[in-house]
Amino acid sequence: MKRLKDVVDEARREGRAVGHFNVATLDMLRGVAQAAAGLNLPVVIGVSEGERSALGVRQIAALIKSLREETGQEIYLNADHTTSLDSAKAAVDAGFDAVLADGSALALDDNVAYTRQVVAYSKSKNPDILVEGEMGLIGRGSQVLSEVPAEVAAAELTTPEAASEFVTATGVDLLAPAVGNLHGVLVNRPNPNLDIERVKAISAAVNLPLVLHGGSGTSDEDVAAAIKAGCAIVHVSTELRLAWRDAVKLAFADNPDEAAPYKLLKPALQAVEKVTAAKLKLFNK
Repeated sequence: MKRLKDVVDEARREGRAVGHFNVATLDMLRGVAQAAAGLNLPVVIGVSEGERSALGVRQIAALIKSLREETGQEIYLNADHTTSLDSAKAAVDAGFDAVLADGSALALDDNVAYTRQVVAYSKSKNPDILVEGEMGLIGRGSQVLSEVPAEVAAAELTTPEAASEFVTATGVDLLAPAVGNLHGVLVNRPNPNLDIERVKAISAAVNLPLVLHGGSGTSDEDVAAAIKAGCAIVHVSTELRLAWRDAVKLAFADNPDEAAPYKLLKPALQAVEKVTAAKLKLFNK
């Protein structure tokens, strides 16, 4: 199987993006994996610290390993939004393919220091692991929002100069900048437009694959433009969670006498698979 670095670099050269999808349950994982297999595309499974707590760090790593062995599928595992060195170490030691050292809530110097620690430990254990750094405030969690959070609206976007200095100082393989993107989705309207010219400028300044967080709720046109501008990985979480939640609610309402969890969760798996397939097609136009 190809290294994740080679998969991401290839996507970047070809103006495509690798889809990164967060999962919190086995049926979500199967839905994402089935969508990617059906399209014969590589995929990254993301698990945040909360999702790793629910699934188990070593347990989700073992599930991904078993999928690879059984199907030969190019499916990779990322420790998403990792905010402590101990949490990063646990993921690296479990065999994850990538880790996001998320120091975006810290002062810049502290973000650099933390990210450098994660890079040093990760590369000492596995030179092929990808370490991602994050700059700028784009919100937290997967929520339906009535408006852009005030702290996000007031935050400065990442500049090419700051991005270049951060990459040089930390040695990261990937960078997630703040370019107008937002975690969560706004009610009844698309998320704010991305600053595509800023994406282009940051991409040129750092000469590394960029990662677009907040892929949920962002217009297809903006996502496609960001990919062409240098975003080689796109994260999707909230849209998957909403699809899963809505399908489960409907399954319970339509089957009040059913008690078998696997029957009630099957529509949720299918809903996740449908959203994932549509996103993968967008990312690989």
